[in-house]
Amino acid sequence: MDISQFKQLTAQNASVAGGSEMHAFMHEAALEARRITTEINSCFHTPEELRALFSRLTGQKVDDTFSLFPPIYSDFGKNITVGKNVFINSGCCFQDQGGIIIGDGVQIGHQVVFATINHGISPEKRGDHHFKPVRVGNRVWIGAHATILPGVTIGDGAIVAAGAVVTKDVPANTIVGGVPAKVIKAIDADK
Repeated sequence: MDISQFKQLTAQNASVAGGSEMHAFMHEAALEARRITTEINSCFHTPEELRALFSRLTGQKVDDTFSLFPPIYSDFGKNITVGKNVFINSGCCFQDQGGIIIGDGVQIGHQVVFATINHGISPEKRGDHHFKPVRVGNRVWIGAHATILPGVTIGDGAIVAAGAVVTKDVPANTIVGGVPAKVIKAIDADK
């Protein structure tokens, strides 16, 4: 198995049985992700060095407008896509096997968690993985300590309040907050 085959399967919301070839592939990729994130987090790096390291983590060159404040954590790395003018603050966690797509102009606060995997419900299938991607539209602001769960799409211009647990899609140009997150109000474009 290679990364393109893995991405094809996860894009189809495939499930992975514990102990399978695909499961072993995930563990190998996790080792590489841990090596790179340890390098990112272990000492000071210039913005240019951080962009190069994040590009290595994701396997895709990030734009020169990308900005990252370490530490950062990822248990896969190769299924993260970021647009232009993206800022990721410190302590964020990317469980990206299912895919995380981040649009342009996105601001991500401290210690945000992106989760793209659920496990089997029955104890006998608990080691199985079920993937669903997280999609973040353009010009989104995600507040500190928010958690974005598998399968969620956050619409363009939305704000996710600090500490929110987002369990369902967020409409464009709205503010959501709470546990579980609910729409608080629409965003007035003039403010």
